[in-house]
Amino acid sequence: MPGPAPRPARMDVAGSLLGRDPAAVRLRIEAMERLLEGIAVIPGTRRRIGLDALLGLVPVVGDVASAALGAYIVWEAGNLGLSRWQRARMMANIGLDTAIGAIPLVGDLFDLAFRSNSRNLKLIRRHLDRHHPAAVTIER
Repeated sequence: MPGPAPRPARMDVAGSLLGRDPAAVRLRIEAMERLLEGIAVIPGTRRRIGLDALLGLVPVVGDVASAALGAYIVWEAGNLGLSRWQRARMMANIGLDTAIGAIPLVGDLFDLAFRSNSRNLKLIRRHLDRHHPAAVTIER
């Protein structure tokens, strides 16, 4: 009678985030999306705010920095094999967010409503669920 199945080697957090496999890329993308769209809750509301909206308060430089961080997600999407069309759609989301976000006051309100990085993460998750089902993570 065989003994218990061997336990898989335990991987540390850094090892799981630095990998090139779809599950590791997914973790990095989700972490970046949380940083950009939901690191804190606006007091008195249930609305989450992230670095994207906070950077948008700094004229021009903040919007460019936010777009660069969003472009990182698109770059990672390319590593996962998303099509050019999907990546172009993701860049359009970032471009719209950046263009309208550059308008004083209106852009700041737009940043709270239009979450380009969350939209892009949704596109990536759909791709991963279809093409890399082993990369699915448990939602918290």
